[in-house]
Amino acid sequence: MPTPIKMPALSPTMEEGTLAKWLVKPGDTVSAGDIMAEIETDKATMEFEAVDEGTIASIAVEAGTEGVKVGTVIAILAEEGEDVDEAAAAAPSGDEEPAEEKPARDESEDKSEPAKAAPRESAKPAGASVDTDTKAPAAPKDDSGERIIASPLARRIAEQNGVDLSTITGSGPRGRIVKADVESAEGGSAKSAADTSPPKDKDGAKSSAKAPASDHGAPYEEEKLSNVRKVIARRLTESKQQVPHYYLAVDIRLDALLDLRKQLNAGLEADGVKLSVNDLLIKALARALMRVPDCNVSYQGDTLHRYSRADVSVAVAAPSGLITPIITEADTRGLASISAHMKELAEKAREGKLQPHEYQGGTASLSNLGMFGIKQFDAVINPPQGMIMAVGAGEQRPYVVDGALQVATVMTASGSFDHRAIDGATGAQLMEAFKNLIENPMGLVV
Repeated sequence: MPTPIKMPALSPTMEEGTLAKWLVKPGDTVSAGDIMAEIETDKATMEFEAVDEGTIASIAVEAGTEGVKVGTVIAILAEEGEDVDEAAAAAPSGDEEPAEEKPARDESEDKSEPAKAAPRESAKPAGASVDTDTKAPAAPKDDSGERIIASPLARRIAEQNGVDLSTITGSGPRGRIVKADVESAEGGSAKSAADTSPPKDKDGAKSSAKAPASDHGAPYEEEKLSNVRKVIARRLTESKQQVPHYYLAVDIRLDALLDLRKQLNAGLEADGVKLSVNDLLIKALARALMRVPDCNVSYQGDTLHRYSRADVSVAVAAPSGLITPIITEADTRGLASISAHMKELAEKAREGKLQPHEYQGGTASLSNLGMFGIKQFDAVINPPQGMIMAVGAGEQRPYVVDGALQVATVMTASGSFDHRAIDGATGAQLMEAFKNLIENPMGLVV
């Protein structure tokens, strides 16, 4: 019996995703663990593995398709001994909408599910909505009275856009009209409903040139937002609207930390380890959080979560947008371990290969823009975390040392705090602890 391959839930909050790329084609044989596709979730682009073996009978959802709901059939797998053509003919259309009645968790536990999917939350994320009341129009008939075979989604799109299904040849099984068929026919049908002829020049002749899109005369190209970018936009907007931020800044002398880094790197060179300043700052923030545990909290409505370890989320700029992989147990990890783990996570983030457990959670965040020459900035809190530390570049500045004016390497750090969870005096204690650990860095290695 053919096995339907369904769109998996690759993160707890995933409701839909973009089928970015197929790595298999009809006729290919797959085994458990083979990578079949790349799927863009609300967080990152992730690989989609097969858990059954068989032959790909058909691809129901084409690469590049956006907004594919979790549970939608995206391909059909023929088992050993099955006729691939028969399995493909018996397959449902890929643009059939998944049933809404069954809870999402039932779907992830379906034994026929050919993907490793993370459990999904029962509640939809803020802003998400599913139109469960809209029903597809009744199946139309052609001039001879024969019923036109089309998927419910294809019929709905055709009705909304005034497309005559009787003029379309279906590309699905048994000539079934699917979403792609309607969309490819929309251009021609739309022209019959409105005058879309090219503009005429001053002599009345039709012009073949297409004017570029512009806003108030400024030309532009339209680019669709990725799922990751949409989530970033939503979450940061919610943070600035709902979280009462306050900001505390301190100037920190870096000379002692830079000297310690130089010594440590000299001793670790034979092991292939090279510590960055950011590695030491991660450790400093983690230790500061343990010294001021009232800042190592998250705001959870009517409750606070107080954490017994420091998991530091580190902001990384990836092609798809900002993401924050987590250095877990940063307060007890050695500096070499932090450095190696950070390099691995940053590389995976840039390649879009982070797993959910590598970027979800964290007890506080660190964002460093010093490598761009930024002197100081205020970062946006990543809820439900209670704070984020923003650090700028270390630069030569006049600095008073033991009552005398000297030139020192100084960095400005700015902490953003959630006033619902962390009082101003408590936030100031964390900034003081962070400064002391950096200016007296032996506390980072013992």
